[in-house]
Amino acid sequence: MLYKLIYLFHEDLSWLNVFRYITFRTIVSALSSLVVVLVFGRWGIRRLHSMQVGQFIREDGPPNHKVKAGTPTMGGCLIIPVIVLSSILWADPANLYIWLVVAVFVGFGVIGFMDDYIKRVRKSSQGLRARSKFGLQFLVALSAALLLYYYPEFDHRLMVPFFKNIRPDLGFWYVPFAVFIIVGASNAVNLTDGLDGLAIGPIIVAFSSYLIFSYLVGHVKIAGYLQIPYVVGTGELSVLCGAVVGAGLGFLWYNAYPAEVFMGDVGSLPLGAALGTVAVVTKQEFILILVGGLFVVEALSVISQVAYFKLTDGKRIFRMAPIHHHFELKGWAESKVTVRFWIISVILALLAIGTLKLR
Repeated sequence: MLYKLIYLFHEDLSWLNVFRYITFRTIVSALSSLVVVLVFGRWGIRRLHSMQVGQFIREDGPPNHKVKAGTPTMGGCLIIPVIVLSSILWADPANLYIWLVVAVFVGFGVIGFMDDYIKRVRKSSQGLRARSKFGLQFLVALSAALLLYYYPEFDHRLMVPFFKNIRPDLGFWYVPFAVFIIVGASNAVNLTDGLDGLAIGPIIVAFSSYLIFSYLVGHVKIAGYLQIPYVVGTGELSVLCGAVVGAGLGFLWYNAYPAEVFMGDVGSLPLGAALGTVAVVTKQEFILILVGGLFVVEALSVISQVAYFKLTDGKRIFRMAPIHHHFELKGWAESKVTVRFWIISVILALLAIGTLKLR
């Protein structure tokens, strides 16, 4: 929106032509998000601390986590408005996909805020009931999926990695498929958010990957060369992804070990949902399994642990789930678990980007 205003003067000031380019606006979006979070982060943390929204530590959790009790949480409140504002300011305001991802992002942010508010402010150990929480997530994701399905310019056929001529059309089944991707990604990121900096690091890596995917899928010549689906308008999502990367780096400044603030559900749920929505819009749904492989493993560790526990009357696969706690209880330092998981996420992202040339 702001870039449109700036571009009005490009005939008088020729250097303003750079705002035509998505690459430049992506960089500006990332830097502006980074600077705002860094500048106002300390003030935001003090506000959260004054509201007494401290982290609650479970009694059955790793013993070394008890020192985290009282650390301000709900840090997602610091980054959500920055990402939304930066995306709207530097992306094309006429682009439907920008507004769609922003709407999903804000919708899941509201759900996360409600859950955190009940747990932290009202001091309830339960938060939103699981049925209500998933029901609200389903409604937001369903609205986005239906909009895409009925949007005439959007091709809802799937792209299968490694096979350029296989494009299955799920028909209306595409809607529940898209809902599953969005809701699944949201909750997988939420489960990963258990150690200082653990979730935000892979989030930065994942959105950096989809920044590239968005640009390539939205560029008709490059998409044709790489033999991937060309989706008109998705290039603008690079600007939004850049905003997430910048805000994520700024948040990591305060969330790195030892964390001064945690993102809470108000941060992890919308970030995961936005990642899933971008994957759906860019036709890179299956690649998300690789890019977000760390999130997938974290989610599967919880699912398998719960299922095995019930089937074997109390036996466990891992010492504790999600799996990052398993490694903690094996004696790994928290910072070692975090950095090694970051390394894994970078490797997975590089492999995912490499698949673009494998057809």
